[in-house]
Formats: sequence, structure tokens, C-alpha cells
Amino acid sequence: MRIFFSAGEPSGDQHAAHLIQELNGRDANFQAEGFGGPHMRDEGCQLHFELTTMAVMGFLRIVPMLAKFRRLVQQAEKHFDRNPPDAVVLVNFPGFNWWIAKAAKKQGIPVYFYMPPQLWAWAPWRIRRVRKWVDHVICNLPFEFEWYKRRNVNATWVGHPFFDEVASRKLDRALVTELQQRGGKDHVITVLPGSRNHEVDKNFPIMLETIRQVSAAVPNIRWLVGNYREDHSETCRKMQADLNVDADLTYFVDKTSEVIEAGDCCLMVSGSISLEILARRTPAVVLYRVPRTARFMSRFLMTCDYITLTNLVAECEIMPEFISHGSPRKDIQGMVAQLTEWCLKPETLQNRRDEMDVLAEKVCLTGATARTAELLMSRSSLNSTDSNEANQAA
Repeated sequence: MRIFFSAGEPSGDQHAAHLIQELNGRDANFQAEGFGGPHMRDEGCQLHFELTTMAVMGFLRIVPMLAKFRRLVQQAEKHFDRNPPDAVVLVNFPGFNWWIAKAAKKQGIPVYFYMPPQLWAWAPWRIRRVRKWVDHVICNLPFEFEWYKRRNVNATWVGHPFFDEVASRKLDRALVTELQQRGGKDHVITVLPGSRNHEVDKNFPIMLETIRQVSAAVPNIRWLVGNYREDHSETCRKMQADLNVDADLTYFVDKTSEVIEAGDCCLMVSGSISLEILARRTPAVVLYRVPRTARFMSRFLMTCDYITLTNLVAECEIMPEFISHGSPRKDIQGMVAQLTEWCLKPETLQNRRDEMDVLAEKVCLTGATARTAELLMSRSSLNSTDSNEANQAA
């Protein structure tokens, strides 16, 4: 069996890599290829292009890259025509992956959307594209599955692979223990500035001002900054120096799980990492900086109240959210107030942790990656049988 993957975001690269690892363990002849990132390559995927280097959000950021995206689509079209895989698995990144789906369907290749776009939250009319170009949606959240089924889309709920990854991830226990000892501080707060360049650029200055004010209100805080890449860490350090934020910040690269585990609470940029925050029962305040125009348009396009996956699952604001645009002063005040309360009133923080524990017991189920691999192999086997029968009939 040979599957073409297309994953354009760092989190998608990780999820696809775990799925490839699972498929490799089930089929010695399995082959993975496509567009993705370094984690997929490490699992033996033949990358035609490292798509994660182009992970951006927002219309103005995408426009300069349209020609490159178009060339990649043309590359995929030629590949599907000359050497069609048994299936195409799309992992999030819908703006680009719709075109990959269209190219695959043109050649009659089965298309699966793993980690599908959040159509139920943003521009639901895109369901037409799913019906036209996607054979099967592999859902990660129970309400997501129900949403697709009500719209007569072939779908299966497998659970969220983030919970598999959290359960299987081997923590650097020595580091966690060291951080939990607090280094002589009374409080430890984790800071997650995001996994994309523009997220770090737009959100971390606001985070730094929040850190400055919380540190002034609450003495003896140690801040643990978890960066996705080394260049992100360098950017954050420079911002701290340029803005003259005199707080106890320690920077870590590729140690996100450890700093989440060690923190009393968290200040984070919105993203799928909120599910690991839930699994580790770490209360968090969520920030996402958007342009004024994007915030204005979201009032017409968004169909739900929450941007964080954990809040969507809980259907309430279990993680306080601040979608910031224009002057960030009011958002900073809100984040400072929440983090300060959690530091000064440990019973309030414990109450939030208890709420997260109840939710986690319901939704943090493992086995999603294995169920997805089983689904792909069983359906691939059916497709192969149908193809053989058609050939024999011919």
C-alpha cells in the first residue's frame, strides 16, 4: 500500500508522522510519500516538498506564496497522473489541500481528510468541497462527526491523535522535576508563543507586557517559555531585550510537554496544543492576535463562540480566551487579572484544574492513530479488491 500525505502545518506533520509509524508497523510493504515536514521524513516518508516551511495564515500572507502553491499543485497533478498512489490523506491545511483533493479525485484516487478543517466553526458552506472532492472524513471530535453526518458526508470518529501522542510521549522527567522545584520561586507559569513565525511575531510582545505586569503584581514567578524552533527562541529573547522586560524567563526548544507538565498554569497562543494542555490538566489563558479586518469579518463568518479546541469540546470557556485586535490594552488587563488571581488564590486555580479533570476523563481517549490506520488499511483493501474485480471483468 502506498499513500500520498499532504500536511502543511507543524502539528499536522507530527500527526501524520505518528500515523505513518503505525502503518509501517502493520504493513512491511507500506510506503509513504507526499508533502509534509521533518517528522514525517524521520518516519520514512519520501517528501516531494517540505510543505511545513510554508505554514502561514491570513490572506495577505498567502498572496505572495500563491505561485509556489500553484507549482506544488501542478507537481502533485503530474505525480497522480504518472504514478497514482492507493490513497491520498490530507492533514488540515485546507486552503492548499482542497486543490490536492481536487487533483486526486480527477484521477479517481480515494481521498481522506484526517484532522479535517473546522467547517462547523468557520465558513460552513465549504461543505460543498468536501462532498465533491473528499471520499471520507476522519473526525477527531464527537460533535464534529455528528456535524458531518447530518450533512450526509461519509465520516468516522476515531478520537484525537493528540491524546495518543501525550500518552506515548516520554517526558524528560529529570527536567520536569527540576522545573517543578521552582528554582526558589513561588509560582511557575508556562508561556507558549505559537508554532508559526507570524504567531510569535504578533503575540509574544503582548505576552511580554502581560508578563511584566503580572510579575509586578505577584513576586517570585518563574516563566517557562516553550518554543517550537530555535529561531523562535532567538526571536523571543530579542523581543524581551528590546522591550526591556525584567522578568525571570527561561527559554526551551522542543520541550513543550515538559514545560506544560511543570507549570502551575499557562499563557498560550491558541492552537491544537490546547488539547495537550487539557490532557495534562494545566489551566491556561489563551491569546490570539488578529488584524482588525479579520476580526470584523469573523463576526459574519464564524458560527461558534470559541476558538480553542478545548473550549469547543467543553462548549464553555474553560480556558479564558482573548481574541486581540487593535489596541491590546484591554486584553492585557484581562490576562493579567486572570493570571494574578490564579497565583494569589490557589483554590481558584485548583477549581479550574478540577473542571479540566472532569472534561479530560470524558474526551482524552487514546487509540485514535491505531483506529485511523485500521480504517485506511481496511478501505484500501476494499478498493484493491474492487479494482482487481474490475480488471478481471475487463
